[in-house]
Amino acid sequence: MKYIASFSGGKDSTASIILAHEHKEPLDLIIFSEVMFDKDISGELPEHLDFIKNKCIPLFESWGYETKILHADLTYMDIFLRQPTRGKRFGTGMITGFPMSGRCQINRSVKVLPIRRFLKNFEGEFMQYIGIAVDEPVRLDRIVKSTNQTSLLQKYGYTEQMAFDLCRKYDLLSPIYDFAPRGGAGSVRTQGIVNCVI
Repeated sequence: MKYIASFSGGKDSTASIILAHEHKEPLDLIIFSEVMFDKDISGELPEHLDFIKNKCIPLFESWGYETKILHADLTYMDIFLRQPTRGKRFGTGMITGFPMSGRCQINRSVKVLPIRRFLKNFEGEFMQYIGIAVDEPVRLDRIVKSTNQTSLLQKYGYTEQMAFDLCRKYDLLSPIYDFAPRGGAGSVRTQGIVNCVI
């Protein structure tokens, strides 16, 4: 059995890794799915990406955890420029363009899909650590049905605020929390442009 932590750089996934370290929970691999704006430019905010690559990953590796950065086949620009395959605009020659607020499916294509693909092709049994706090009952209910996902925040009774405080204690809060209420996957460079939280 291998233990894999999904890491976004947000407080909950970061706190999960800290808890694994503090409580000597098994952890074999940390995976981070980096959103790309185009094939050369990251879609993550520069401050957040620097935090992940130059602070978190070196620290996690010093704790003995292997880390891996995943990328989707598609970028934001690929999705922006493609033609719709269904709906009212199908066959019109129009491009998809910026997604409408509240209807964003980009998260699935550029953030979630690389993780799902990686885990689907993973050889052997694994348990995935998901950063969901005890005060997120709806999200927790979803993983209860899964046989290979668990939350260390739930196991140790951590709320979102407690996760935030734990990250602050370790000086592992992304700088985006200085100007945004949410970190991790919600901190993409294009967020202000597409008006879409992923």
